[in-house]
Amino acid sequence: MAAIHPGTQIPSVETDNTLDDPSRRAPLVTGGLDFGGVTDTVAKSAISKPTIMWWVLFLITGSMALMFFAMIGYLVVTGVGIWGNNQPVAWGFPIVNFVFWVGIGHAGTLISAILFLFRQNWRTSINRFAEAMTIFAVVCAGIFPGIHVGRPWLAYWLFPVPNQMALWPQFRSPLLWDVFAVGTYASVSLLFWYTGMVPDIATLRDKAQSRIGQIFYGFLSLGWTGSARHWHRFERAYILLAALCTPLVLSVHSVVSFDFAVAQMPGWHTTVFPPYFVAGAIYGGFAMVLTLAIPCRVWLGLEHIITMRHIINCAKVMLGTGMIVCYAYSLEFFTAWYSGHHFEQFVFRGRPLGNHYIGFWSMFFCNCIGPQVLWIKKVRENVWGIMFAAMCVNAGMWFERYVIVTTSLSRDFLPGSWAQFVPTWVDLFMFFCSFGLFGSLFLLFLKLLPVIAIAEVKTVMPEAHAHGHGDHDAAHDNHHADHADDHPAQPEGA
Repeated sequence: MAAIHPGTQIPSVETDNTLDDPSRRAPLVTGGLDFGGVTDTVAKSAISKPTIMWWVLFLITGSMALMFFAMIGYLVVTGVGIWGNNQPVAWGFPIVNFVFWVGIGHAGTLISAILFLFRQNWRTSINRFAEAMTIFAVVCAGIFPGIHVGRPWLAYWLFPVPNQMALWPQFRSPLLWDVFAVGTYASVSLLFWYTGMVPDIATLRDKAQSRIGQIFYGFLSLGWTGSARHWHRFERAYILLAALCTPLVLSVHSVVSFDFAVAQMPGWHTTVFPPYFVAGAIYGGFAMVLTLAIPCRVWLGLEHIITMRHIINCAKVMLGTGMIVCYAYSLEFFTAWYSGHHFEQFVFRGRPLGNHYIGFWSMFFCNCIGPQVLWIKKVRENVWGIMFAAMCVNAGMWFERYVIVTTSLSRDFLPGSWAQFVPTWVDLFMFFCSFGLFGSLFLLFLKLLPVIAIAEVKTVMPEAHAHGHGDHDAAHDNHHADHADDHPAQPEGA
């Protein structure tokens, strides 16, 4: 990397980086921040004392998380009869919530792995907390099928554990495929997240003032010194993990969709489910990224690192995947009509007109109508407009899973077995309190770890590619930005 010579003036750049100028690349870090400014801005939130606002939010989310675990204890003592599940709707809120949380976990790995392999530099400001969001969402997701089995203390039977009875799990069951798919996804995503944080944790170690902080970050930084050998091995490991994560993004929700698609149930037995579920997961995941990024950038003072350009890019991805989801909705109805299968046609007629019409129309409005406001440029460049679209999608993706599960199961092949699904207060309370567990983990992450990939952000700044002669005209910067795309440089001081 070309060094910054003492006295070199780092040029100030404009705050508004949302305009597209064909003659130069838009800056990804604004406000005139240099390397030290980026480090100080990110490290401040981790090594400073928690604010009153942080304690208030943590108290709220922590209380909700405790109530969530209390509800699990009540479930274990009482039995799954406290849920609204019945026959034929044996899959109620637990599976709806499981698929919802797994979907939220997709955007983090997508931003980190796939955009990294495609050299999309704008990912560097948002990939860290998107990865954290992935881990915490998968934690929430894994709890629901675990308690749905009825006897969660025997959930380890799902794993191929050798035993004296020579009994093995049913490998032909899609539910077992879930165990391997979600388990692999969670393990690799956790490793990818932690590996990317090592240089930044070492930065916090060097800046920590307390002895406890130095020991904590020193342990997590694995002896990182920033030597050329460490950087070389780090980059090799990071790109290998990114290549490993990329197919997992596509596979894990495809496998989750097999829970439904391999069944003979009307409304489920369709080949469009894998791509439909993957697009929906990315759609919902980006909505949650925006829901978290917009307030966090203001709260933590990160407006110059997570800029409006990053927010708008996420909104565009959300809008694009939303169109895929809307197409999939249309394709489902067309397939039901074209199949000539009267059971299939009955189920799809019942979705907008039957007993669960409120869920269907809520899903349709939140996923297909509300986010269309992002086509308007003024709305797309307004954080409140983007927040409205993201919240619509968050709600709509949950309703989508609710509609898929309940409409098919409550109206199966035998009219004599039909039954309406009505959630109980335990169903609603557990779903609501699961957000407390997610929020608690996320707040701990905001307080203890670097929320921005400091080292990666520095590689996309013009200063990382300076020749040291102080000539920073627009054309020159553009040349360096192009050069950086081919040969990502190594930042100093990470």
